[in-house]
Amino acid sequence: MNPQRIHPSILSADFVNMESELQRISTADSVHVDVMDNHFVPNLTFGPQMVSRIQDVSPIPLDVHLMISDADRWAPGYAEIGAASVTFHAEAAAEPVKLARRLREIGSRAGIALKPGTAVEPYLELLPEFDMVLVMTVEPGFGGQKFISEVMPKLRLLTEARQKHGTQTWLQVDGGVTVDTIGIAAEAGADIFVAGSAVYSGDPAEQIEKLRASARQHSCGV
Repeated sequence: MNPQRIHPSILSADFVNMESELQRISTADSVHVDVMDNHFVPNLTFGPQMVSRIQDVSPIPLDVHLMISDADRWAPGYAEIGAASVTFHAEAAAEPVKLARRLREIGSRAGIALKPGTAVEPYLELLPEFDMVLVMTVEPGFGGQKFISEVMPKLRLLTEARQKHGTQTWLQVDGGVTVDTIGIAAEAGADIFVAGSAVYSGDPAEQIEKLRASARQHSCGV
């Protein structure tokens, strides 16, 4: 059984005070860094230079989520920056297994992300190739959206595949994760939870602990 981990998204942070905002979430397991290119998704956030500076000052490891086109070309650069984990979208990668292997060679964990409408079945037998699968629980691009519970069957299929393969692949959810919705994902098998506004809407340390406790309470125990 993998531990329940909380990865706050700095998409909800105050960008002008990024270093202090990172310190406020130092009790979390990693910081979730959303990289958007205004092409794969209709929003624009950080590029390699900003992620590199976040890496320099962050008290916790970086979990980089690439919502960008041509992931095969650009993803390795984020691993080279030193990110602990780099996740690319299945819809944006021509050769996802080759890319995952490259990220691992550089030294990062390799994650693959699926939009709500993307089928999980083609990736179930490939699960051992990935350190993490991110099941999007909103349409990628913007924070503050409502949790899409209809994607939970994907998590259950991934949980079954993880048991079948005997892997320790992390199962992550991102989007609309709150104290009220985190249990739904935990019961379906998720063990990594990305939360933005739910963390930064109050005292981050308190919110992180509330999320972690709720996830543990509802964990499927697999």
